[in-house]
Amino acid sequence: MITGNIGFLIFTFTSVFVVVSPISGVVTFISLTSKMTHEEKNQIAKKSVTLACLIALFFAITGSIILDLFSISVDSLRVAGGLLLFSIAFDMMHAKVSRESITEEEISQSLEREDIWVFPIGLPLLTGPGAISTVIVLMGSTESIQQKIIILISIIMTFVVCLYIFLFSRRIHKFIGYNGMLVFTRLMGLLLAALAVDLTSTGIINIFYLTK
Repeated sequence: MITGNIGFLIFTFTSVFVVVSPISGVVTFISLTSKMTHEEKNQIAKKSVTLACLIALFFAITGSIILDLFSISVDSLRVAGGLLLFSIAFDMMHAKVSRESITEEEISQSLEREDIWVFPIGLPLLTGPGAISTVIVLMGSTESIQQKIIILISIIMTFVVCLYIFLFSRRIHKFIGYNGMLVFTRLMGLLLAALAVDLTSTGIINIFYLTK
């Protein structure tokens, strides 16, 4: 049981981390906070990551209620979420910032705003439609309370790592370099594409099986 839970924790943490992909958002975070002092940047990092984590936890906990409210099955969300994640992964594999997360126009308009920790960093850069779909699907895929708690722990772990990545974003960018960021973004895009295919195929198979 312990081994099974550890394996499930690794799976859920990896799934959420790949979708959130904080290292891919480092360049955007640096550009949005380039004119700020070190203390101001850290405050933005803490507030934006906290907000993103709370949003992800909220949808993880209430996701099943929302699906029931609109009479949407988990498998339908698997297919829709898988297609959305694949479009994000496609952009990442071409080393582009996904338009699902944030557009270049939104980045430029946000440079003079003071609430960038809410939009666009907290939402949708960290917790966008892809991340929200993923946590809802993960929670809807299990009936075990123990596994649901593990999923919530995975979400918290992801954003704790994300916080430290943003706090040390300038050092990470300096150490890895621009080319290193491109390589990492493409690698995360490949893993995200695999996750997207798995979600979509599982959803289609389950829908087809249930309708037979």
